Amino acid sequence: MNTRALTAEFIGTFALIFIGAGAGALGAGGLVGVALAHGLVVLGFIYAYGHISGAHINPAVTTAVLVAGEINAATAVQYWVAQLLGGTAGAFALAHALGSRHGDFGATMLAENVSVGQGFLIEFVLTFFLANAVLNCAISGKAGNLAGVGIGMTLVFCILMGGPLTGASLNPARTLGPAIASGHMENLWMYFVAPMSGAAAAALLYRGLLKPTD
Repeated sequence: MNTRALTAEFIGTFALIFIGAGAGALGAGGLVGVALAHGLVVLGFIYAYGHISGAHINPAVTTAVLVAGEINAATAVQYWVAQLLGGTAGAFALAHALGSRHGDFGATMLAENVSVGQGFLIEFVLTFFLANAVLNCAISGKAGNLAGVGIGMTLVFCILMGGPLTGASLNPARTLGPAIASGHMENLWMYFVAPMSGAAAAALLYRGLLKPTD
C-alpha cells in the first residue's frame, strides 16, 4: 500500500468537494464561479500532488488510467476507496462549516426538465472529455508542465455546459459525499455508472488509437 499516494488522493478529493461543492452551495460567482472553483482545485492539486499519486482525485479518472493500462487493479481499488472517503469527509466538513443555511451542500442533481437518460448521456460525454484530457495531456507526457492547465480548463468548460443540467459531477466521489451529507440520493447509480463508462471509453480510444507510439 502506497500511503503517500493514498493520502494525496484523500486530501485532493476532500479539497475538490469542500471547495467545489462549497462554491455550488454558496452560489457566489454563479455558474462561472462554480466551474472555476472545481477547475482551480484540480489545477492546484495536479501541481501539488501529481508527482505523488498522479492527482486523480476522481474514481472515473482512476478508471481511465486503469483501462489504459497505466496502473494495476489493486492500486485502482485503493485509489477508489481513498477518493470516496475523501469526498465524503469533505462533504461532512462542508456541512459543518455551512450549517443548515445550505441544505443540499452542492449535491449534484438532475434539473427538472432533464431525464435520467439525458443525464446519463451528459455525464458520459463530459467525463469522456475530462478523461481524454488526462490521458492525452498528462499520461502521454505530451503537454509537459502544462498538463494541469489543460485538465483544469477541461473541467471548467465541462461544468459550464453540464452544470445547469446534471450538476456536472463527472466524478462519483463528487456526487457521493454531498449526497450522503444532504440526503439527496436520487439517481445516485447514474452518477457512478455514466462517469465510469465515459472514462473507460476515453481510455479504450487512447489505448487503441491515440496513445503515442514514439
